[in-house]
Amino acid sequence: MTDDKFLEKEELELDLLLAALHRLSGFDFRKYMRSSIMRRVQNRVRLEQLPNISRLTEEVINNEMLLQKLLDDFSINVTEMFRDPAFFKAFREKVVPELAEYPEIRIWHAGCSTGEEAYSMAILMEEEGLGEKVRIYATDMSEKVIRKAEKGSIPISKMKAYTTNYMLSGGKKSFSEYYSTDSECAYFDSKILRKIVFAQHNLVTDGSFNEFHIIICRNVLIYFNLELQKHVLQLFNASLADEGFLGIGSKESIRTEAYGHFEEFFFEEKIYRKMRA
Repeated sequence: MTDDKFLEKEELELDLLLAALHRLSGFDFRKYMRSSIMRRVQNRVRLEQLPNISRLTEEVINNEMLLQKLLDDFSINVTEMFRDPAFFKAFREKVVPELAEYPEIRIWHAGCSTGEEAYSMAILMEEEGLGEKVRIYATDMSEKVIRKAEKGSIPISKMKAYTTNYMLSGGKKSFSEYYSTDSECAYFDSKILRKIVFAQHNLVTDGSFNEFHIIICRNVLIYFNLELQKHVLQLFNASLADEGFLGIGSKESIRTEAYGHFEEFFFEEKIYRKMRA
């Protein structure tokens, strides 16, 4: 079989696998970036020691545990406390002053993974004197990572790097004031965790569930094709109050078709603002 024929066959096999996943689970990955999905599928084929994607599809149809493994493979779980500290510093300096007069502040962390950025936002808002006003809704498509996020625990081996991120983000206290430790993990204080509601939500298929003043969805859109990016931005537009803020990842941008809803607020750190209707 020629290389072109092999690639064409593999693409067809991937189409059938994604269609099967949609039928079996309700999760639709057909509009995710093709290269990213293919890499994850090929890795699962290797881990399961299977000959090809078609065999993986057959196994997934008949094996609930393997189905869940593949769904977990597709979940975007790269995160850290105060990830890209310059973003949180800009948020602290540029956005927070705009929020001072709000009687309440609703924040949606979409695609929150295991919760580190939501914890970070709760700490930041507490330090800026807005802790009593804020409610953070942190969502992800994966029930597994949501259950982990709810625990508020992080391996202690990560805390040195997270402390550096916190300091670079403009942190105002000793980072260790926000958590206790044992020999394995750091555990965030209940005062921080009470500000956050974790829930399962799928950006591809689920709709708006509240009106928010701020939406943070960083380093998620890069995994979607242009059609799905536009769909998600329309969801965010419907979910934001007028003049609400949207923060996206450093390698992401809002494309021209969306500028009817959003304007640049602090472009260096990809913070946008919804225009008043």
